[in-house]
Amino acid sequence: MRTQHLFAFCLLGLLTLAGCNTSIVEKRATGLPYEVLVVMDKTDWAGEAGEMVKAQLTSPVPGLPQPEASMRITYSPKETFDGLLRYVRNILIVDIDATKYTQVSLSKSEDEWATGQEVMRLSSPSSEELVTYLTLNEADIVNHFSKIEKERRVAILKKNYSQLAMDKVQEKFNIQLCAPDDMTYFKDTTDFLWVSNNAKTGRIDLLVYSFPYTDANTFTEDYLVAKRDSVLKVNLPGAFPNSYMATETRVDLSYEPITLNNQYCGVLRGLWKMVGDKMGGPFVSHAFLDERTQRIVVTEGLVYAPETMKRNLIRKIEAALYTVHIPKPVVAQTY
Repeated sequence: MRTQHLFAFCLLGLLTLAGCNTSIVEKRATGLPYEVLVVMDKTDWAGEAGEMVKAQLTSPVPGLPQPEASMRITYSPKETFDGLLRYVRNILIVDIDATKYTQVSLSKSEDEWATGQEVMRLSSPSSEELVTYLTLNEADIVNHFSKIEKERRVAILKKNYSQLAMDKVQEKFNIQLCAPDDMTYFKDTTDFLWVSNNAKTGRIDLLVYSFPYTDANTFTEDYLVAKRDSVLKVNLPGAFPNSYMATETRVDLSYEPITLNNQYCGVLRGLWKMVGDKMGGPFVSHAFLDERTQRIVVTEGLVYAPETMKRNLIRKIEAALYTVHIPKPVVAQTY
């Protein structure tokens, strides 16, 4: 695969900062989010091991209406991996050598040649053993790079966010959330908030709503989907009579409980549709229990972009969900 665009980003950074301190320029990671440079022997890259690496890095992003690769891959043979290529933000180095290794190993390092850089090394004594390892650990590499990119996006959001969205969420739900700074349109109703960038192309929306915690089965896929549909039907009517937003149930949804900021969180992922209209797209939602009010708070990101790929758009708004902070209730002290 081509590496021209990586060189372009590296060169642009060098030219822009040519008058600055050279050491700072040389240590700044370059490249695009969700792009990985794979460094590997040409023969191995063209063989089964290389095909396995490609397949895992380009595995489909879950919850999208059409297949989209998790990562964009560029490739460099070992002998040409030097100079500007060492400053790329995400690098996977694959080394197969029976004289150096007795078993397969995977290691990670930060800022090896540049600040803001993540480097993974995959070492194996043989191509066959590497293929076996990748088969048994099919998502380790792509999940790690995805996690790193999400953390980078979250860090950016915490510095540059929509003040309107922050104020509205704080005022209405008494929680904090950092939405992308271009989200400046909103609709505010009882226990429901919609914030959007209202873009003509690549629209992203943020929904926040709450309801009383009365059922121990709240944190299940069926309950959250039913509650989601009831809330959206009332609060997000469509442009046509009797049209409204709902969950698309003709495709598989996914539900996963996670711990986020020391808080139990139910993650629901799937597609939304507009009943009575032809609109639709991907969504992801996080459901928390606010112990102070005994209410469930749901934060949700969704995308409407029929004219373009949706992978980076849903990732952009999903990162905002990871910035949520719900204060714990104050415990009275006894003396």
